[in-house]
Amino acid sequence: MQRKIASLLLGASTFGWVAAQTFTRLGTCPTLGCVFPPDQASFLPGQYFDIRLEVHAPVNGSEAFNGGVVDEDFTFCIQVGDGECQDAETFFQVSEPEVTTYNFTWFEDLFAKTAKSPSIVNVAAKSYRALSLTNPGQYKAILNYYDNRQTVATWFVRETPKEPVAKNVLFFIGDGMTQSMITAARLIAHKSINGVYQSLMQMDQMEALGHQMTHSIDSFITDSANSATALYTGKKSTVNALNVYVDSSADPFDDPKFETIAELFRRRRHGPIGMVSTAYITDATPAGLCAHTRARSELAAVVYEYLYGPQAYSPEIEWPTSCEAPDVIFGAGAEQFIPGDGSPGGKDFYAAFASEGYNVVYNNTELQGTGNNTKTLGIFGTENLSKWVDRQVYPENLVGLGNSPLGDGTDALDQPGLKEMTLKAIDILHARSQENGTGWFMMSEAASIDKMMHVLDYDRALGELLELDDTIRASMEHLEALGELENTLIVVTADHGHGFDVYGSADTKYLKAQTTDHAKRSAVGTYANSGLSGYTADPAALPNNDTVIIGSQGPNFPVNWEPRYVYAAGLSAFPDHREGFAINTEGPRVPATEGDDEVVSVNPEDQPDGFVLDGNLPPDVDQGGPGSEKFRGVYNSIDIFFKMADALALGATDDDC
Repeated sequence: MQRKIASLLLGASTFGWVAAQTFTRLGTCPTLGCVFPPDQASFLPGQYFDIRLEVHAPVNGSEAFNGGVVDEDFTFCIQVGDGECQDAETFFQVSEPEVTTYNFTWFEDLFAKTAKSPSIVNVAAKSYRALSLTNPGQYKAILNYYDNRQTVATWFVRETPKEPVAKNVLFFIGDGMTQSMITAARLIAHKSINGVYQSLMQMDQMEALGHQMTHSIDSFITDSANSATALYTGKKSTVNALNVYVDSSADPFDDPKFETIAELFRRRRHGPIGMVSTAYITDATPAGLCAHTRARSELAAVVYEYLYGPQAYSPEIEWPTSCEAPDVIFGAGAEQFIPGDGSPGGKDFYAAFASEGYNVVYNNTELQGTGNNTKTLGIFGTENLSKWVDRQVYPENLVGLGNSPLGDGTDALDQPGLKEMTLKAIDILHARSQENGTGWFMMSEAASIDKMMHVLDYDRALGELLELDDTIRASMEHLEALGELENTLIVVTADHGHGFDVYGSADTKYLKAQTTDHAKRSAVGTYANSGLSGYTADPAALPNNDTVIIGSQGPNFPVNWEPRYVYAAGLSAFPDHREGFAINTEGPRVPATEGDDEVVSVNPEDQPDGFVLDGNLPPDVDQGGPGSEKFRGVYNSIDIFFKMADALALGATDDDC
């Protein structure tokens, strides 16, 4: 296969808080008749999806209609081109599903919410399960209700290549990463002499560069769940939803599903798949590969679906595809495996995975020593993995956390990083794909870029970003050594972004010496006064020296994490906090804390030498390879799914069936 270097994709939107101020009765359903998949949905030929139909009869509020009596006799049909609109039973050759009725409540706006005055909506609904469209083209899905009302959803089945151009896909996700963060990471880790960088990040050297639009289906703000859904399925969804369209039912597991690229790869290629994350492994980005629920918080269910599939979790709902127990699962989040409140049914899910043939490892030593021919589960701590800065620069911060994946209260001191997990995952997937030459699909996530940005710990966020860049470089070298680089599409992307930017520098010594907030702000230098990076110079030297040196963490990382002259940066959305710009040497930041009145305010223990910044968030809010040329330009996040699927030729037309 012809070699083309991998692709780098960046999110174009910024992250915001998910409590939207524009209230909707049901996202994607502005009328009283709802069709899921909604208007403008796109499909890969042969990709499984559910259809959900709902007719609403609001009882009260501004949309009150028909005295709250809902139409249970609605009809639905599918039209291809100018042809006859056929009822769904005939078109898909399936049985007519039962119509169910129920009601739900919602608030029309903040005034109604404050007054605790909900609107009541009666509903009639039915669902068709596990359908597919194999012929490329345009389709109209037409719902008729209340005698003369109609909702029309136009669907598109995209053209797809017959032959693959890639054997494997290695999909890197820098959670929450933006171009401004990459710029900041380059600034602190790569030496510039007279305006010329003496080295570059691996992400700077990708052959194809694109920008994606990351908005969600019913909000201009996204989160990691529905952004992962877009990347893995080619479908926009709602905040917190994983691979489903959010309907109005009470059950978070019966919403209409659509098939992910991992499920498609397993079903069409029968090849191994893997997931690697520095977060808890049931977090939204890894969960999006295999799980289906509108509530990303259903962590125990996610683990269950990893091992047994969605239909095993909801046997009454047909779903004939799954990840079929991924071959590699590496990350943290032991709470979902240790028997107890966090695991499925309170059972020991380490034992459950072992009984299904998995090797189970708990630290880096075991990870490197395990074989490559067996499915492997590696859980290396509770919650999220420790951050690169703490593992590599301040290892004393790992002591006393009591985060052992065994749940015995000891410390997880031998954790692998993203690079160690990713390289081992490549070895396992490569070995397991050799028998029938299927190739493999893997996602590797640098999760704590996002998590550290949330808590304004920019140094640790950039450390995670630099670890991602180092992992990309090492993975490409490893694939070349295996003879697989020319066969592998490598995609590097963010799922969403933060409104982060570097606006100057700060003299931390001068700032600490001042006694008022106003005087402390004078330590910030902008434009000509911003100077150069002290992170790439010896602690005894000025930033403007012309010597390139390598620190104890190796090339492509800062030499000094505690220079006098540091970058000054901030987010566009932040809580009340104190800012001193220096790295927190004792562990990740906690910039704001919640008081007895449940109001979030400045943490008095954080950055004590800094000055107070009044926040702008609500006070009650928790804080390249073959096929790479297709990734140039500006496009929607859903297009990334189709570009990867096309590189693997995962679409199925009637000619293939």
